[in-house]
Amino acid sequence: MAKILMVDDGISFDGNSLEQGPLGGAETAFISLANSFSERGHEVLIRNNCSRAMKKNNIDWAPLENGVPDHCDLYIANRSDKLLTLSCDSRAVVFWIHNPAQYLLKFRYLTKIWSRKPVIVFSGNFHANSYPNWAPDGGRKIVPYGISEEFVKVEPIGTIPEPKAIFTSNPLRSLSWLLGIWKDYINPQMPNAELHIYSGAATYGELGSSQKGQMQLILDEARAMGNKNVCLHDPIPKKPLADVLSRSRVLPYRGDPGETFCLAVGEAQAAGLPVVVQDIGCVAERVINGKTGFVTGNDEEFSNATLKLLRDDKLWRRNHEMSLKLQRNWGWNDAAAEFEGLIG
Repeated sequence: MAKILMVDDGISFDGNSLEQGPLGGAETAFISLANSFSERGHEVLIRNNCSRAMKKNNIDWAPLENGVPDHCDLYIANRSDKLLTLSCDSRAVVFWIHNPAQYLLKFRYLTKIWSRKPVIVFSGNFHANSYPNWAPDGGRKIVPYGISEEFVKVEPIGTIPEPKAIFTSNPLRSLSWLLGIWKDYINPQMPNAELHIYSGAATYGELGSSQKGQMQLILDEARAMGNKNVCLHDPIPKKPLADVLSRSRVLPYRGDPGETFCLAVGEAQAAGLPVVVQDIGCVAERVINGKTGFVTGNDEEFSNATLKLLRDDKLWRRNHEMSLKLQRNWGWNDAAAEFEGLIG
């Protein structure tokens, strides 16, 4: 059994946040990894901006402002360079990042990485390639996000769903673009198809609050498209979201160069939902083109692929079944095992 210390200085969340949701991707990943470490028998301590100390799933949560333990076996600094300077004696140090790594190429980051020499953990090849070879590190490792059990274990409905598309990501990540695609291409050719949007600022905590105005403009645009069968919903926790995904027909999502994994796509695929993306950022790594959905090169290809999955029952069934077969094979237990291997 190892003593694992995980530290974050971003938005406030705690051991209850995952089940109470909704929750952003990086926070979901952080809690899910901690839970898997605990399930694997480790002593897990989290120090972050939680409002109070608590015990949850045998994990010790406490406010970061109260300090960190003097010693651990594995120290995971999440996102922030400031966490690399905390004086915790550790057998292994990990710097777990969740955004494209160009932001690390600033003097204040590079000096801390050079001094502490952490193993930098990336979420995929696209992510790893965003950090140049000349930049300092104590090692580099790719560990994809796990997919939560709610999505891996959700039961398929067993029937062909109605032609309902779904969007579950940040509204600032090309939702306005998707609404244009829906209005100009998809709705005119298939007026009975529906687009259901589960999105909003609540998922992103304090960050969402700061961007609420921008998000609201796009959500208002969606709300005004009720005559195009666009339905706007509040974001929901993981378990009911998994049920909604399993009853949908397709997740059309353009992709965003600022993403490094895209849990929205990974969760949909694990729930058996075919996905259509463009080859932007990391999302092409989440979809097996022609088997679990489509990776497209332009707006026309994107629209046509979405329409095919909404219309063609046999095509949908093949992609649905392959998603269930191929996209449920990596969970947080697997990710935790990869992190454990860094302890040495």
